[in-house]
Amino acid sequence: MNDIFEYWQLLLVPVFFAVGWMAARIDMRQVVHESRALPRSYFTGLNFLLNEQPDKAIDSFLEVAKVDSQTVELHFALGNLFRRRGETERAIRMHQNLLGLPDIEEKHRLQAMVELGQDFLKAGLLDRAEEIFNKLVGTARDADAKRSLLEIYQVGKEWQKAIEIARELPDLASHKEIAEYYCELAAGEIMRSRSDSARAYLDVAMQENRKCVRASMLLGDLLAQEGRTEEAIAVWQGIEQQDPAYLSLVAQRLLDAYLKLSRRDEGIALLSGYLEHYPSLDLLDVVYQLVLEGQGNEAAYRLVRAELQRNPTLLGLEKLMSARLPLASPEVRGDVELAKSIIQGYTRRLSRYRCNNCGFKARQFYWRCPACGGWETNPPRRGEEFDQSL
Repeated sequence: MNDIFEYWQLLLVPVFFAVGWMAARIDMRQVVHESRALPRSYFTGLNFLLNEQPDKAIDSFLEVAKVDSQTVELHFALGNLFRRRGETERAIRMHQNLLGLPDIEEKHRLQAMVELGQDFLKAGLLDRAEEIFNKLVGTARDADAKRSLLEIYQVGKEWQKAIEIARELPDLASHKEIAEYYCELAAGEIMRSRSDSARAYLDVAMQENRKCVRASMLLGDLLAQEGRTEEAIAVWQGIEQQDPAYLSLVAQRLLDAYLKLSRRDEGIALLSGYLEHYPSLDLLDVVYQLVLEGQGNEAAYRLVRAELQRNPTLLGLEKLMSARLPLASPEVRGDVELAKSIIQGYTRRLSRYRCNNCGFKARQFYWRCPACGGWETNPPRRGEEFDQSL
């Protein structure tokens, strides 16, 4: 019985082979038939792309689009290519042409609207982009529309609208981002001397995120403007409990407040303690200047030398050279100045804040990265404090 079973199995092998060969022939004929139906310009365009000639490839693909208006996916590919290359006018025309097709499928019509909105956004035409995405709200592309609207409102600084959209997108905008929107509103009110509404916005920001350092900073600014210096100091000191890394951003504010109250020594003690526990080059700058003015060159030099021993950095060494220069004898002063100038040549590119998301670097601190749009992605520390040491 086993021999008979194995015999029939062997007979099935050529049968299966023949069926597979026939299926392959049918598939190949279909492929050949479809390839012959494609315009020659399509293959010409692919050849240009493979040879890294994008301009000629675009012209060839446009020829395909003219020949067959139903090549929807090719239209989308071309439009995206135009937008990535910064040719937004051509991308806009391409996607508008798609929307003008009388027999376009609904899913393709919605996709064309999304792409057109992105074209307008890339071109800086925020009003037209907003109009497109508002039409997409409630459709199958609702989530895409709301994400884009949130970006539009952030770029356009329409913070109330951003808050409304963000509350509908909890997976995209966290309480941290919403707190930042309220801080933006509060900052605007402080500039207009509207303290009551500014305080109301800051209260909501703190409800959204109890660790919102920016809200504490702005509240301290508001209190300082009102002459409530003691309260401002208390609020700024509270940042140590939220995130001590941000103390460097309020160091100058604290210094000015203590000087206003004629309590220099208390200010020196507080900021020196912060520097010891939470080392920061920005904090070192403030404490160094404070000690220099209050206690003289020798004390400032000792401060920087001790800090450099704890946290060796090129930026710290540059500060040490600055502190050493007034104390140097005439014979070595020239050498100290030369060393300082050499170090400065390196530290100019190190003294920058850097975004954790995209690596964008800037000399000033940003709450929202100008490159990637991330909130609180720029730690309040100079780049060298992360990846440079002696």
